Amino acid sequence: MTKTRAFLKWAGGKYGLVENINARLPEARQLVEPFMGAGSVFLNSNFESYLLADINADLIHLYNLLKSQPDIFIREAAQLFVPMNNDKSAYYDFRIAFNQERDQFRRALLFLYLNRHGYNGLCRYNKSGGFNVPFGAYKKPYFPERELWFFAEKAQLATFVCKSYAEMFASASAEQVFYCDPPYAPLSSSASFTTYAANGFTLDDQAILARLARETAAQGVPVLVSNHDIPLTRELYRGADLQVVSVKRTISRHAHTRKRVDELLALFTPTNSVQT
Repeated sequence: MTKTRAFLKWAGGKYGLVENINARLPEARQLVEPFMGAGSVFLNSNFESYLLADINADLIHLYNLLKSQPDIFIREAAQLFVPMNNDKSAYYDFRIAFNQERDQFRRALLFLYLNRHGYNGLCRYNKSGGFNVPFGAYKKPYFPERELWFFAEKAQLATFVCKSYAEMFASASAEQVFYCDPPYAPLSSSASFTTYAANGFTLDDQAILARLARETAAQGVPVLVSNHDIPLTRELYRGADLQVVSVKRTISRHAHTRKRVDELLALFTPTNSVQT
């Protein structure tokens, strides 16, 4: 199977892990992702249907527009990817415009522009909800036309919703399997990259997610969770079937400073989810 990249740059994206994730996902009719992000697992898996959620409303609006109006969206987006817009002052003008924009179509276009022109594909907001990623200064930002079209076509199998992970678990049903890719628990107290949306994902959230995964699996719906391999996550996911995978970190801009780090794939199933 040829792998397909997401059209968005995304810190913590799962493109490099999709083979491992697919190998661990139990068969089901529908894949549910409460933390969709850029959608690498969605794009590189083969389920009858998908229920995909994220608390980032900009992300979900973009996906729904691309699903329903791919022709006009891709045509309009291409017009933003011109040399004169790959400029620091132009970028910050577009960023101000994005933060003031209320029209969902225009906002989605600007979101794609900011994602490909901003620093390292980060998606970050300040406490007031303003997008605040700095200019990326790339030689020639890539316009992902082929990836946009692939996403738009596959999106016909998907429903995109802006909901919390707790809401997604509350509606779990038979014939589903869950894959959860939450903001990762920090490797250390000084490495806390947890606020990719306006509200952060706390250590309490990490514990709640583990509990919901265990409870949902006990009801017959398997749940696969990925996270850093640290003592905290091993304790939270105790009893789950754990697999360790080594991945290259992509949060660093410079390839030579990117290090390999161990991640956990924790599979909760009806047979291992009984609380001890």
